[in-house]
This record gives sequence, structure tokens and C-alpha cells, in this order.
Amino acid sequence: MSTTPKALYRDEGVVLRTQKLGEADRIVTVLTRRHGKVRAVAKGVRRTKSKFGARLEPFSHVDLQLYTGRSLDIVSQAESIRSYGSVIAGDYPAYTAGTAVLETADRLTAEEKEPSLRLFLLVIGALRALSDRTHPAGLVLDAFLLRAMSVAGWEPALGDCARCGTEGPHRHFSVPAGGTVCRECRPTGSAMPNPVTIGHLEALLSGDWDTAEASESGQRREGSGLVAALLQWHLERGLRSLPLVDRSDVAPRREAGLLSEA
Repeated sequence: MSTTPKALYRDEGVVLRTQKLGEADRIVTVLTRRHGKVRAVAKGVRRTKSKFGARLEPFSHVDLQLYTGRSLDIVSQAESIRSYGSVIAGDYPAYTAGTAVLETADRLTAEEKEPSLRLFLLVIGALRALSDRTHPAGLVLDAFLLRAMSVAGWEPALGDCARCGTEGPHRHFSVPAGGTVCRECRPTGSAMPNPVTIGHLEALLSGDWDTAEASESGQRREGSGLVAALLQWHLERGLRSLPLVDRSDVAPRREAGLLSEA
């Protein structure tokens, strides 16, 4: 009886997570550039003689060749583009933030093989920033979360009223409503964050890093809390990794006595 040949395809992606399969195999979950989230079997990668086992670890940016399978695809080749894992793992705030980035990307792509180029590029940008220490890890994470929610269609309202669209700024903030709300639309239990905190979130969302890095520690903490609450509301349950994020880099550079870059 003849069998239909399996389709071969190639794509680049970021390894989000792995899990053991049998004695020597591993299932890898990869967010790819063109095919969205892909779950594939990497055969024999847990053996010491595996040719590409080390390339298929979380935080790895890889070029993959895969065969289409019935339920899971099969990795036939893996080439490393850049491995962020070893550098990120050497810095605890970066590692905990990076873990939250990967889990968020996994949770936001519930539908497999649904292309999401913008999210893929956001993940690559966040891992590069964490690896290169471009910005404080906590700010990188919050910027990623805000932009990832925007990609998913959940961009928070940080200026106009989230309910009626009345031009802001507004003093009240409602997580269920999706951001800032006017006095007439505010639900019971709405928060009243510092207006500077809302400006801080706007800076993170737009990529205004000069403003974001000039923020005070209190604004960063309050902003992180609002971002986490918004994400949890949309996902309907929290991220396991988010409570573990190390915010020890929350203090601005001047508070740490670092007035200039080395």
C-alpha cells in the first residue's frame, strides 16, 4: 500500500519550550517566522551523540528543516542562528524576564501554524535586548508584554477612555475595561495610578526608551503591576513565570550611582 510522502519545509524560529518524549526524543515548541507555532519531534536529541540536541534548547534562534506529520512535525535538521540561552541564564533578572517572554509567546499562540510574524519579531527583539543588556530586564519585559498584547488585539488604552473614547488623559484605570477610563465610564473598583506611571507605560509601548529609563522605581513597580493585571485578565489565568520575575534592576541608573554608560 502506497503512502503519501511527507511534506518538507524550512523555517527559522525561536524555541519556546521542550519536553521529553520516550527515552531519547524530545518535543520542541517553536515560534517560527512563517508558520507560527510549531510542535515537532526531535528524534534522538537526548543522546550524547546527537548532532543538534544543544541547538534545540529554549532561547535558541534556529534555522529548521521539518517534515509535516499527522499530529507533530519531525525535525530533520537544525542550524543555530544565535543562542541566547547561555548569556541570558548568566543574569538572573534577564533569565526570569526571558522565561516570561517565552511563556507569553507560547500562551498567545494557542492556534498552531497560525502565522504571527509581528510576535516572532517581538520575541527576537526582547531576547536580543536581554542578551545584550540594552535596557534593564524588567523594562524589556514590560515593553514586550504591552506590545504582545497589542499584537493580540488587546492594546491597552493609555490616553483616551477605553469605553467611550473620550479624549484623555484620565485619572482612572480599569483592567476589565482595558485601560484608562473617564469619570463617567469608570467601573466600581477602578484604580487611580500616578499619571506619570501611565506616561511610563506609553513610553514602553511606543519605544521611547529615554523616557522609560528615566522613570522612578515606584512608577516602574506600579506600571509592572498594571501590565501583569491586564495580561492575566486577557489570558484568563496568570503566567507561571511572571511572579518569579526578578525586579532587582527596577531602580533607575542614577539611583544605583551609575550616571553614565561605561
